[in-house]
Amino acid sequence: MRLTRRTFMRRMGAASILSLGASPPRFLTQAARAAEADGRATDGRILVVIQLAGGNDGLNTVIPFGDPEYRRARPGIGIAKGSVLRIDDYLGLHPQMKGLKGLYDEGVLGIVQGVGYPNPNRSHFRSMDIWQTARPESERTETGWLGRCLDLNAERHAGTVPALALGTDQVPLSLVSSKFNVPTLRRMSDYELQLGPGSQADRQARRALMSQLATGESVPGSDLDYLRRTTAGALAMSDRLKEVAATYQPTTSYPANGLGQRLKAVVQLIAAELGTRIFFLSLGGFDTHSQQVAAHRALLAEFSSAVAAFTRDLEGHGLQDRVLLVSFSEFGRRVQENGSLGTDHGAASQMFVVSPTAKGGLYGAHPSLTDLSQGDLKYHTDFRSVYATILDNWLGVTSQTVLGGKFPTIDFV
Repeated sequence: MRLTRRTFMRRMGAASILSLGASPPRFLTQAARAAEADGRATDGRILVVIQLAGGNDGLNTVIPFGDPEYRRARPGIGIAKGSVLRIDDYLGLHPQMKGLKGLYDEGVLGIVQGVGYPNPNRSHFRSMDIWQTARPESERTETGWLGRCLDLNAERHAGTVPALALGTDQVPLSLVSSKFNVPTLRRMSDYELQLGPGSQADRQARRALMSQLATGESVPGSDLDYLRRTTAGALAMSDRLKEVAATYQPTTSYPANGLGQRLKAVVQLIAAELGTRIFFLSLGGFDTHSQQVAAHRALLAEFSSAVAAFTRDLEGHGLQDRVLLVSFSEFGRRVQENGSLGTDHGAASQMFVVSPTAKGGLYGAHPSLTDLSQGDLKYHTDFRSVYATILDNWLGVTSQTVLGGKFPTIDFV
């Protein structure tokens, strides 16, 4: 069957051309091609980034319970010594972080302490921009650190969907690239093939017509050829996602919280082997200026339980050696609690890394609670050293090009 462009478009209109959430057809076409050409790329390394938005209170997350200054600074919100999940005689995790404590004990959870950057900014917006661009010296950086990483390997990623943001309507600045449009996904159901109203028979007929149109002849490089290939790719991707949704079974129980369900979707997408190598997720609510204890407890429980289930599920599917997970927050909180039983914007904090290379443990000393900078913990590890480690040692990208400078790496991967 040979079609004209006009006939193709008219029939596509009659067929109620598909809609897959907010993602453009090009995204589907690229991913479908990648799944075929890449042979499902089972050796590809994957990075999962979790943003703890709002400024996580690091002192009540990794707790220096062995320091008497901790109790003096936080008589109202400090975690009781007997409740702390002990790492050693000085440090421990929040009692709601049993999942992460289990990973720490197994040697796969790394805790990078005292992370920050020079001349810290205590504005949520500016500090988040700094973390996501990795360019604190510039206020007009238009690409993110992961976006620049993608740009360096544009040819390698051609025909794929190299990165994906889950649980958001807006692409995070970290993933803003000059060569790729990174799609966002709120939930797996966003990728359901929409074939218009009517009965099941009507929708089946539309699907059959779309398949007919997609397999017709067209002049290579023409608009019609692009439309035909787009439709073919969308149909292929729809079938692949439907197959994965029907066959994927988690190997562990996930918590019934937002982050847990998004991480479950990440495992599902990794198992689908669509070629995506970077996943970005966010958990908000960490701006705990007042009545911090209950809110922070719930947030850390969600974070810990979700990451632990995610790690177990990867293990169950034999994917654990391919995935590196890292968390960050735009800043920590002040050492001294405030008058509203909360904490105000601070500076240095910690980052968590779940490493498939089993190089867990503590990296760097915990900052002093008495040698402070304007009431804040002093940093000793630049966050760009963590990024450099990920870029150089995990993603195989020259970090100096991405970060605009050379930073020492850390031995967590």
